[in-house]
Amino acid sequence: MKIAFDARGINWYKGTGIGTYTENLLKSLLSIDIKNKYSIYWSGNDYSSFKKTNSSIKMASKRYHRFFQEHYFPMDIKNNSIDIYHISQNGIGLSENIDCLKVVTIHDLIPYIMPETVGKGYLLKFLRYMPRVIEFSDAIITVSNCSKNDILKFFPVDPNKIFVTPLAADKIYKPMDKKYCKNYLNKKYGINNKFILYIGGFSSRKNVDLLIKAFEMVKSSFQEDIKLLICGARKDAIENLQTISDNSKVCESIIFTDYVEGYDLPIFYNACEIFVYPSLYEGFGLPPLEAMSCGAPVITSNISSITEVAHDGAILINPSDVNALSTNIYDLLTDKSKKDYWSKKGLLRSCDFSWIKTAEQTLTVYKELIEKDFLKI
Repeated sequence: MKIAFDARGINWYKGTGIGTYTENLLKSLLSIDIKNKYSIYWSGNDYSSFKKTNSSIKMASKRYHRFFQEHYFPMDIKNNSIDIYHISQNGIGLSENIDCLKVVTIHDLIPYIMPETVGKGYLLKFLRYMPRVIEFSDAIITVSNCSKNDILKFFPVDPNKIFVTPLAADKIYKPMDKKYCKNYLNKKYGINNKFILYIGGFSSRKNVDLLIKAFEMVKSSFQEDIKLLICGARKDAIENLQTISDNSKVCESIIFTDYVEGYDLPIFYNACEIFVYPSLYEGFGLPPLEAMSCGAPVITSNISSITEVAHDGAILINPSDVNALSTNIYDLLTDKSKKDYWSKKGLLRSCDFSWIKTAEQTLTVYKELIEKDFLKI
């Protein structure tokens, strides 16, 4: 097969689920597949790790992305007799001029399900393009059964056209020496207390305000000065969360770290006492899986795709119930055996996921699509 892969999202959406998915999937595909040839559409620098004997890098400008999407990519695909074109960023940018089999990865339908949590510009673009993407694609890859069901709920599409390929945590997310991690955070970030951890975005959908309220409820129960670390880039509803924190009785124990480089994230996960992720909706939800991969005991939501991912490896709570969250935080902080139990359960569950599996499942989609197309002839 000759496969064209839109990898522009690796740099365009770095630090997000789409960027992480695109980078890890493509790296894993190239590591296990030496038979097929890949044309990689790239934007930005740092593409050396994707240059293989069976791959070629085609540079595309972000500034003139419409020209590349509507003219250059279709021409390149036709001139090189490409069999399959895969676009990973929710199908956005998929041109009707593409003359080959088209695979899109749709991560979630948040703009349809919780439109109030999405920026107006992205919301309008998503609602305008998604029906066309669904109709125009030959196969749809999504990341959870929850997302597949959402697609089927909103669009009259053949279920056999949709394939589920779960995501995974990167290999850097693994158990590390806790003492080393704590010393590292002390030296680099000045953090020398035990802490509860949240890592992720700050859309209202992430429900971080519930975590702040739950922390306020349990903080006074401990003589030790336990902190709440909230890690993520200062965007979305961060100002609102900062205000909630400032007005809290425990504001001095709440730390907003801002953006944390990817190579430091495993250290935060390993050093924390508990990882909490009370999201109201996820297409997949990588942070709980990353935390479980590091051996952190996890408390997360019992809704959407999160239950598929965490399964029996985390404490699942109603994300609208602040009492349930505060009670479980207290229990884990005061009961070492329970904390150790959920650490081991999470680590065991995380072993069910790998990017190699994701790549293998994606290759299966490509092969099935080619076979179905051949039978039509």
